[in-house]
Amino acid sequence: MAASTEADWVARFADEVIAEAERRAPGQKIICASGISPSGPIHLGNLREIMVPHLVADEIKRRGIDCEHILSWDDFDRYRKVPAGYDPSYADHIGKPLTSVPAPAGSPYASWSDHFKAPFRAALAELGVEVTEISQTEQYTAGTYRDRVLLAMRERHRIDEVLGRYRTKKKQAEEQDDEETGTAADYYPYKPYCAVCDRDLTTVTSYDEETTELAYTCVCGHAETVRLAEFDRGKLVWKVDWPMRWAFKGVMFEPSGVDHQSPGSSWMVGQQLVREIFGAEPPIGPMYAFVGISGMAKMSSSKGGVPTAEDALRIMEPQLLRWLYARRRPNQAFNISFDQEISRTYDEWDALERKIESGTAAPVDVAVHSRAARTAAGELPTTPRKLPYRTLASVVDITTGDEEQTLRILRDFTIEDPVSSLEETRPRLDKASAWVSTHVEEDQRTRVRTEPDRETLAALGDTDREALKLLVEGLDEHWSLDGLTTLVYGVPKVQAGLTPDAKPTPELKAAQRSFFALLYQLLVGRDTGPRLPTLLLAVGADRVRKLLATG
Repeated sequence: MAASTEADWVARFADEVIAEAERRAPGQKIICASGISPSGPIHLGNLREIMVPHLVADEIKRRGIDCEHILSWDDFDRYRKVPAGYDPSYADHIGKPLTSVPAPAGSPYASWSDHFKAPFRAALAELGVEVTEISQTEQYTAGTYRDRVLLAMRERHRIDEVLGRYRTKKKQAEEQDDEETGTAADYYPYKPYCAVCDRDLTTVTSYDEETTELAYTCVCGHAETVRLAEFDRGKLVWKVDWPMRWAFKGVMFEPSGVDHQSPGSSWMVGQQLVREIFGAEPPIGPMYAFVGISGMAKMSSSKGGVPTAEDALRIMEPQLLRWLYARRRPNQAFNISFDQEISRTYDEWDALERKIESGTAAPVDVAVHSRAARTAAGELPTTPRKLPYRTLASVVDITTGDEEQTLRILRDFTIEDPVSSLEETRPRLDKASAWVSTHVEEDQRTRVRTEPDRETLAALGDTDREALKLLVEGLDEHWSLDGLTTLVYGVPKVQAGLTPDAKPTPELKAAQRSFFALLYQLLVGRDTGPRLPTLLLAVGADRVRKLLATG
């Protein structure tokens, strides 16, 4: 089934991949790939590395075509640096494979890599992302790639020639420091890990193709000769390793970030090497753009301040997070909000769902929603009663999480079809509660006054007193979310001699702002707060009367 002209980007890539697969290997399973280095917290930018191929692979599966999404854990990569917020003494492990570095103190996991894989793996499960995990440590140490390692060593001069097409003096210096191994007179695309210190601070000094004897020295002083046909404590350098794996697994689709797709980068070089050395075609590989974060300053859960998928899923339902990645083309940058904007993002999602239910949504929006709400394996669990996120957050804030009070207020919100239990509002309620507790500063939390602000009340003029009287007298008649909205906006209109449904003028808007500020001051001791109708419902009519009484 081909995509229509109005199809979303996922369908277009699926069309392209399916057509290319039929050209290359008709009837064979299609492989989509991602690669993650578990060198620290796996952040929301890394998640795009997973979500782009996941969405494409899932679309291919929906069409009834055999497809597998593999996740290569690059856990045999060297430990490069200690992430911000972690024990600086871990610098002693720099140069070791990530699987050989101990986990951070207090972790239940055996290694540094396992420590960071675990929460990401759990987040993928919650997001409905199915992957086949491949540990590169296991692949290399089991000798899985041995024939290809020997091939790369035999073809090292041709590899060096390909790399030379893209080298500049700057890139040559970077490569010499980061990847290339060997003497000035030769090039070796392979890095052994030292048998003594387990680091890759090694230099290959000679290699015999007949015997596969490889000699190396290490900065720790160790030197030895090994038979590469039997030695499995090393790996191909990245620019050779990546195309080798494309060929080995027959990867058909794998995106990569901007840094991989500049001239002379691993993607550009890899396309040459996979053809010229490993005898295969490169995958279809779109570039994906940056994922930004708003509200990072308030993050309290991620060490180093870089939010992860786990952090996002504490405050967002999986469908919403999937939607953020599905609705933007890979080359479009976008932001994920951890601040007040999260409520607006939820409002957009809820508005989309209402359009779909009413049959008024555009076909492309229906497709994108489908990718967010379900996978080829089925529907993702969802919240039965989807009350506005900002409402739930406000109620949790006002009640400080008291469940009995929360249920009372939510019943007032849904007076025509009252919520019968908080379970109906979960998990969205729990996500909103987590957002309030982790992303709302203490001085911004809502604290309803326990006693009237008598000093402010005593100093009020006649206009303000009349406004409060009109509000209090209208509470019973307007005790619903819509009714209270009409009431609080209508009081200044009535005072101006207008009807409650009159269109606001600039003067009227100024009077409304002044009235709202007075209400916030008398109810919560600040100039701003949750939306007033929400706040009034949460406080309750009797307490509102007590706090606003002028007599």
